[in-house]
Amino acid sequence: MADKTNADHVFYRNPRKFYPTAERGKGIYIYDSEGKEYIDGSSGAVVVSIGHGVKEIQDAMIKQAELISFCHGSQFTTDKAIGLADKICALAPPGLERVYYNSGGSEAVETAIKMARQYQVDRGVPSKFKVISRWTSYHGNTLGALALGGHTGRRKYYQPMIMHTPHIVPCYCYRCPFDLKPEACQVECAEDLEKMILYEGPDSVSAFIAEPAVGATAGALVPKDGYFQKIREICDRYDVLLIVDEVMTGIGRMGKNFAIMHWNVIPDMIIAGKGLGSGYTPINAVITTERVHGAIKEGNGAFVHGHTYSQNPCSCAIASAVLDYVRDNDLVNRSAQMGIYLLDKLKELNKHSIVGDIRGLGLFAGVELVKDRETREPFDPKAKINTRIGNRTFEKGLICYPGGGGADGIRGDHILLAPPLTITEEETDKLVRILDESIGEVAKEEGY
Repeated sequence: MADKTNADHVFYRNPRKFYPTAERGKGIYIYDSEGKEYIDGSSGAVVVSIGHGVKEIQDAMIKQAELISFCHGSQFTTDKAIGLADKICALAPPGLERVYYNSGGSEAVETAIKMARQYQVDRGVPSKFKVISRWTSYHGNTLGALALGGHTGRRKYYQPMIMHTPHIVPCYCYRCPFDLKPEACQVECAEDLEKMILYEGPDSVSAFIAEPAVGATAGALVPKDGYFQKIREICDRYDVLLIVDEVMTGIGRMGKNFAIMHWNVIPDMIIAGKGLGSGYTPINAVITTERVHGAIKEGNGAFVHGHTYSQNPCSCAIASAVLDYVRDNDLVNRSAQMGIYLLDKLKELNKHSIVGDIRGLGLFAGVELVKDRETREPFDPKAKINTRIGNRTFEKGLICYPGGGGADGIRGDHILLAPPLTITEEETDKLVRILDESIGEVAKEEGY
């Protein structure tokens, strides 16, 4: 049998897989070298929020490249870095007034936890160093970020290299870690943070990090109202910084500038990413308070940290143009309204007995797949239900984001959907139709 994998010199993420060659993109679509059209139903990996091929962004790229493409952040600032920070802070909750730039999400997560640590040292509390996170979470693939993540499958290869960090239970209503019904819930999952802080010792805990809505590891887990309010109260009680990882959920993805704003909670840091550059450039940022910035300024005097492409002028110019496009086309409000339409259409999938839960907020939605709807029993991972559905939709011209391990770190299948915020009702109908067909076909193959 002929080898159908890519026979070139690229070390692919999956060397056994054949990857078609992407040639161009326009709007919500990607076209390969054979001319096949794909709906980008996950915006890549929840990245391309404004869609592909936007001329205003291309023009901003060229304009900045004609001026200067690179200068090092230890030597210069630029008007593009300053202007972008102004725009980001205007979008953020009040009190978040300083922006530190990075190239990738994992970089930004590690920047945040190092910033939290230096803040504690420079303000005179060097005993505080631990960062608490949650199981069923994802914060990146570098070793520090992987230590914070709570996904067994992603961690297992590198477990001997990962520093131990304390984890608490997730806010996962469909699979409540306390087996509670919604009417009996007192957000005990938030109270688990207080228990962990007391177990670890409040004098040792620097920060708590969480995604406002879990993306890659469980498929759009949206917390119950009151969860983050209680988390904020606990962090304040024990002098712990609250870091919110909005790499996926920020810049309008969930119908607000930042998802945490749904709960009127002001964190100490927000990590912004994918939608900030919409895939047109690698850029992420840590947004923090003057309190954190001032402690480092008055303490050591410099943040002992840095990356080559931090504050890159081309990236800052491109991201600034992306934010202008989001504003000019009212895409945050559009995400809120189209998210309602998407969730309503996805409810049609309940006709499939393997669909256990449909959830989301804004254009960030998840479909959890189960072997038994009544007991919520997950499929055996060997069945590869999520991958098979993802492959089937891809064949039919829809790119989605399959994931697994949400139920217990190993078992649990879901499909994450996060199309560009520019998607129309007609395009949403097509997206759901392809997903519907694909789930039905795989369910039938499994005897359902």
